[in-house]
Amino acid sequence: MDGIKGNLFVLIRLMAWVVATFASLFATYLVAGAIGGAVAAPGWQARPANGVTIFVESNGIHTGIIVPKRAAGIDWRPLARADHLADPRYGAHDHLSFGWGERGFYLGTPTWADVRAQTILHAAIGSDRTLVHVDHLPRAAIGDRVRAVVLRPEEYRRLAAFIAASIAPGGVHRRGYYGYDAFYEGRGRYTAIMTCNAWTGAALRAAGVRMGRWTPFPATVMQWL
Repeated sequence: MDGIKGNLFVLIRLMAWVVATFASLFATYLVAGAIGGAVAAPGWQARPANGVTIFVESNGIHTGIIVPKRAAGIDWRPLARADHLADPRYGAHDHLSFGWGERGFYLGTPTWADVRAQTILHAAIGSDRTLVHVDHLPRAAIGDRVRAVVLRPEEYRRLAAFIAASIAPGGVHRRGYYGYDAFYEGRGRYTAIMTCNAWTGAALRAAGVRMGRWTPFPATVMQWL
């Protein structure tokens, strides 16, 4: 009997150590993300008065970049086609929202209510199975979750090149959450360091937008805009 109690005590102590370790790592991650998001990356330029207007959006989990379907010599229509949608009528909208993320996390967490610990852990460990989420939208209205950014034509082309490089060639796609969106096979490895929001920050930095050095969370992206 004493042996059973002793083994149980050891097991409880081990579980407590595991929980404390994970809590410490998570707290460290949050602090590191806040610091990385608060320090501006070098190389950004002041925004021009005129140019291509894009928008950055957040749903509280994922961030995305909204761009016109045609601007500065870039035409997204051959890639994001109306017949890829559950309701092709949405293909008449003149803007697209792009977001990149881990396949299981993207497909399984359309809202906060769908977030599960095992989904987060699986994505954080790392995955080469990534998707690009594309919404067909009208021009966005600026608000708490949508910010406008004006880019020079050459900056917009750099942004477009970054987005295009994140999409696997071949046009493999699947229907999205609703009638107006679709998922495309992505490129790149998703990790706790390279999250969907870190991707958004990296895309904006590539275009020359003032942004944090590392933006793993939605807030670390939106605070700059």
